[in-house]
Amino acid sequence: MSLQPHPFRPRLLDALKGYERRHFFADLGAGITVGVVALPLAMAFAIASGVKPEQGLFTAIIGGLLVSLLGGSRVQIGGPAGAFIVIVYGIVQRYGLTNLLIATALAGMLMFALGFFKLGVLVRYIPVTIVIGFTNGIAVLIAFSQIKDLLGLTIAKLPSDFFSQVHTLATHLHTLNLHALGLGAATVLMLFFWPRLFAPGSLLPAPLLEGRTLRSASRVPGPIIALVLLSALAWWLQMPVETIGTRFGGIPQSLPSLELPPFSWESAKELVIPTLTIALLGGVESLLCARIADNLTGPPRHDPNQELMAQGVANMVVPFFGGIPVTGTIARTVTSIRAGAKTPVAGIVHSLTLLLIVLVAAPLAMNVPLAVLAGIVLFAAWNMGEWHEFARLRRFSVPYRTVLLGTFLLTVIFDLTVAVQVGLVMACGFFIYRMSTLFRADLATDSPPGVQVYRLYGTLFFGAVGKVEAISQQLPPGTHAVVLEMHQLVSIDNSGLDALMQLHKALEREGIRLILCDLNEQPREMVRRAGFDAALGIDNITTHLGGALSRAIPPTR
Repeated sequence: MSLQPHPFRPRLLDALKGYERRHFFADLGAGITVGVVALPLAMAFAIASGVKPEQGLFTAIIGGLLVSLLGGSRVQIGGPAGAFIVIVYGIVQRYGLTNLLIATALAGMLMFALGFFKLGVLVRYIPVTIVIGFTNGIAVLIAFSQIKDLLGLTIAKLPSDFFSQVHTLATHLHTLNLHALGLGAATVLMLFFWPRLFAPGSLLPAPLLEGRTLRSASRVPGPIIALVLLSALAWWLQMPVETIGTRFGGIPQSLPSLELPPFSWESAKELVIPTLTIALLGGVESLLCARIADNLTGPPRHDPNQELMAQGVANMVVPFFGGIPVTGTIARTVTSIRAGAKTPVAGIVHSLTLLLIVLVAAPLAMNVPLAVLAGIVLFAAWNMGEWHEFARLRRFSVPYRTVLLGTFLLTVIFDLTVAVQVGLVMACGFFIYRMSTLFRADLATDSPPGVQVYRLYGTLFFGAVGKVEAISQQLPPGTHAVVLEMHQLVSIDNSGLDALMQLHKALEREGIRLILCDLNEQPREMVRRAGFDAALGIDNITTHLGGALSRAIPPTR
């Protein structure tokens, strides 16, 4: 890990070398497909986040374009993500929309700095237990946030706190709208059964599945089918349900103009936690998404630092157009890969497809029921969670279960920032305990009379120094020398070195000689740099146990 600047080189430049017509048509088809898929998701995620649907669309268009143009992954699709729903909603409720835009821009600066100084690898140091825990926790919070629109409940403002949400939803269940519930349930069922309808072994006969019409229909994404059919049904039957038009007044047929949000250092100081939360989640999600894409496409693998810089630029730019946080989107990236994407050109086409839809068909969005969008988000939340990990917990150790469940519950009850902070503390605590148990100071059973030989194993660090400190208290009467055989001591830190020095002083007061033998390179260098070799005496550091014993046993007279 180096603080030297990382060269700014988007993966697009490498992908265009040897770019051929077949690559373009593959990217064109994949980009159009994922652009259509992104349409309902961008609107649904924005509404679930407490902002207008067009803000999600503008984020997908502008942010997705910048991520594809500047990113370090060949096929990653950027845009608004389900993981950000509860984060954005909470920030909007507590700090307001303007401060959300400021926090997003500041998070973009932080992400760019992390990539620029080659610190993208730090994101990989977050344990998988914490990632699974907060991912599942966010999925639960997303699902709860959609119950209001799914059931058509009449609630003026849903609180961001989990228990307050539960209480508010419970006290307004009497306002249930059965039409909204029907549309939401139908959406979830359609999303579940649509891809399975055309899979081998489905209820449809094989000859029918091989027909051109059904083959073409199978390529249409499920969210689009649900959005179009159920919106048309609700409009035709004049269902009394809330729509985009009734709540937001429709979607403009143009891109927003560049507008600088009002900024002050006083407000920026209050946004430290939201900024860190957005940057942390954005970095984790984007690099996790890029890693999944690498597993599906093979080499060359993504450049994490370039990807973070691209995500940073996108998050710095989109707030000036009213956009919300941008990150890598796993579902859309996988859709793009399966549709044949080869290069970042597919992501560029995806953004242009969304732009064309907004410019041409924005008025039609007025008739989209919010219950349908809630169903789409609810299904996305279900797919987002790694629920099978809960069933597998019994196979793992207590520390693994504690960190995963603790992060999950803290995410649901408090927020992501608290969950990750406490999760990291728990993970570090368990790691220190585990490493301390691996360090051993074993007394050799074949020690000569008057000499105690201890064999050190593992890593002598601050969590294991107690075992070295206890040596001076365990010596039998008549001991005149202690030999520490360190051949299997891998490394030592400053606390471990201090423990050896304190042991030397304690033994010296009792007239007992301390001899170190067979030191590996790292412990030997630590001893030399601290001057402990001079304090101990050069004769008391040997290269093998035989030499140490010959010096420990006093000559016979």
